[in-house]
Amino acid sequence: MPAADFLRDYWQKKPLLIRSAFPDFVSPLAPEDLAGLACEDGVLARIISHDRRRDHYALRTGPFDEAEFPGLPDHDWTLLVQDVDKWDADVRALLPAFGFLPRWRVDDIMVSFAAPGGSVGAHVDQYDVFLLQAHGHRRWQIDARPNPPADFRDDVEIKLLRDFAPSHEWVLAPGDMLYLPPGVPHHGVAEDACLTFSIGMRAPSVAELMVDLAEHLAAQLPEETRYADPDLVPPTDPTEIDAAALERVRAALVGLRELPDAALRDWFGGFMTTYRSAGDIAAPPRPLRPADIERRLQAGGRLVRHPHARHAWARAGRGGVLYAHGDAFAMGTASARALAAADELDAAALARLDARGRAALEVLAARGHYAIAPARRRR
Repeated sequence: MPAADFLRDYWQKKPLLIRSAFPDFVSPLAPEDLAGLACEDGVLARIISHDRRRDHYALRTGPFDEAEFPGLPDHDWTLLVQDVDKWDADVRALLPAFGFLPRWRVDDIMVSFAAPGGSVGAHVDQYDVFLLQAHGHRRWQIDARPNPPADFRDDVEIKLLRDFAPSHEWVLAPGDMLYLPPGVPHHGVAEDACLTFSIGMRAPSVAELMVDLAEHLAAQLPEETRYADPDLVPPTDPTEIDAAALERVRAALVGLRELPDAALRDWFGGFMTTYRSAGDIAAPPRPLRPADIERRLQAGGRLVRHPHARHAWARAGRGGVLYAHGDAFAMGTASARALAAADELDAAALARLDARGRAALEVLAARGHYAIAPARRRR
């Protein structure tokens, strides 16, 4: 299916089952690898167990002790690990397959291992998700009817639907993928021991956008900018907030209504490259110097971008702006596009950057956004 057809007919509109989306798919990750990752500090991991007799779901959060896994039952539990693409390069290599979407919209690849019968319960997500079956088989049920019930159960600590009546049901095998737009109730149960990769989108709520924009604008206002009423006349009732007072409030907040495009672009670029950040990026003990970067890349080395670094770019007048983890760097369009897109830079890519692009790269390398990898060995 051409990407344009998918975006026109399905994206944020209706579910789509894609058989053999990844033909002959072999999972780049084994269940043991996922369990080991769930034991690491800084990794967001959860185990959800289901007691079928009581229909009770129990949630535990990691990091976990490796000794816990051999003692788990052989059924009815699920391990979920967020941001696996930030920790595993082979999992991250799946992301170019979703290049028909804006890269800044893609959030992470969550990987779940489920023992037979394992499930997280019937629920609904408020973002687009592609559910790729990586190993084993999972039965998916969805409710694709208009306005499905959306009330949550009050007897569990995770948001599960009180009522769920599926309209469609499929069993997915390795390589099959199910796309779900926001708001579609769904329920997946492992038929056997299985791995599922969930490629999720970034979808901040309007409330989050409003709060962050207001805080961004407020930080730029001088303290002396305040509500003012030089046109005040004696009020009919001194306890009334009258129409004139509300108009003054409206005038004081005019900046929210008349935000210039450049200001909106810079705020949004910073917001989306930090929203739901997987982790902090620490500066190296010894910052990379421009001369060192040049020398190592000329010798065949590569600058590799930190997996937690999120970059995007936008046009600004005749040039471009690179947004990197909340900061903005003005440069030429070609340089901004290159730095936003490239996970690795070699000597040739470095040479193609303009002066402002190279300066931004040096700042980001000093902050830990890039590290130098040795030259690849020839086979």
